Amino acid sequence: MTSEPDFWDDNQNAQNILREISGHRRWVEKVEHFEQELSDLEELLALTDRDIDSADAKELQESLAALSSELDRLEFTTLLSGSNDARNAILTIHPGAGGTESQDWASMLLRMYMRWCENKGFATQLLDYQPGEEAGLKSATMQIEGEYAYGYLRAESGVHRLVRISPFDANRRRHTSFVSIYVYPEIDDNIEVEINDDDIRIDTYRASGAGGQHVNKTSSAVRVTHLPTGIVVQCQNERSQLKNRATAMKMLRSRLYQLQLDEQRKKKTEMEKSKKKIEWGSQIRSYIFHPYNLVKDHRTDVETSDVQAVMDGEIDKFIEAFLANPDFRAV
Repeated sequence: MTSEPDFWDDNQNAQNILREISGHRRWVEKVEHFEQELSDLEELLALTDRDIDSADAKELQESLAALSSELDRLEFTTLLSGSNDARNAILTIHPGAGGTESQDWASMLLRMYMRWCENKGFATQLLDYQPGEEAGLKSATMQIEGEYAYGYLRAESGVHRLVRISPFDANRRRHTSFVSIYVYPEIDDNIEVEINDDDIRIDTYRASGAGGQHVNKTSSAVRVTHLPTGIVVQCQNERSQLKNRATAMKMLRSRLYQLQLDEQRKKKTEMEKSKKKIEWGSQIRSYIFHPYNLVKDHRTDVETSDVQAVMDGEIDKFIEAFLANPDFRAV
């Protein structure tokens, strides 16, 4: 097909076909891998004496268990069949009301997602970071690159609630804080999203981040506001204003593309009529540090008392339960 003379006449269609072929190839390679592994185990078992000793038996059991676990993970990815699930993701973090307390909670969630990405082997890039006045952050945007990054992380969009004894309260009172997480797919240049020059306002400013791994302190930071929708994107990751502007425009195109998808879903499904909006008070998950330890997802009722593990990035149980639920899978 790719060798046909007119294949590249429609570049967008050609890229879509190549992406689809690449996806099918990955699946075929994975299936072939499992077939080879299973064949190797069968041969090993056939070569082993009937009076198999405990060491050989243990090795076979461990190999079979590892293969079974790997197969379970592959089977789970069949749930990630949405048109954008295989794409990279862009994740934004915004603290709610509560000042320093909520801003500190936002930085804790940023660390949690970075640890989750590290555990998955996903690459991350912090595109924008606005530090809080005393602690934490006012907003952050990170790009996550990895297979099915968006498919997994779309389960995290919503409001995350924290209950704890505040380290910023001299009277050691219990505080409740909220942070909004929004995840959207990174789109490539082959997806057309029309943006009129008259509909955007571009501002430049000096990067105000904490330095180090977060930002380069230059005067090249760029903020783009889409006037019709009120969407605002920022980028200060690069030293070049031109590069920051290009990245910000790509973020805006991705946000507008996600907005189009959301509008289409609302028209096509009745579930959207009853689904809660991402707003304060409609939290998807609660993290309780006091008076007891509990993390509970309110959509699936999955919970755990191992709060520290969750904050270290072990959130797969929540993601998998969300994606396995047919009521949420199409969202």
